[in-house]
Amino acid sequence: MILLRREIGDVLRGARQRQGRTLREVSSAAQVSLGYLSEVERGQKEASSELLASICGALDLPMAVVLREVSDRVAVAEGLHIPDTVPSELSDMSGHTWTELREILSPVG
Repeated sequence: MILLRREIGDVLRGARQRQGRTLREVSSAAQVSLGYLSEVERGQKEASSELLASICGALDLPMAVVLREVSDRVAVAEGLHIPDTVPSELSDMSGHTWTELREILSPVG
């Protein structure tokens, strides 16, 4: 069974680890307890939209990118192929912060 909380946790943990940051650093920046953030990353707790926004802010990562990655993971688990419409600049977040990527992308609307 696919659990969104587990997929969200995996995506958040992966982003934090790619940044070389500790749970303590991110929990402090997000103003959430270290234990609770750990439970979110392990998929044991559901993150509210407010908490998710705070964690994404602490990681300097847009919630849309996190949710897109979660959506892609769910699609793969369900055996679906969804064409990638994310600009190539966003497909590999490992080398850039969101602040840097924001300068690359043009605003919508």
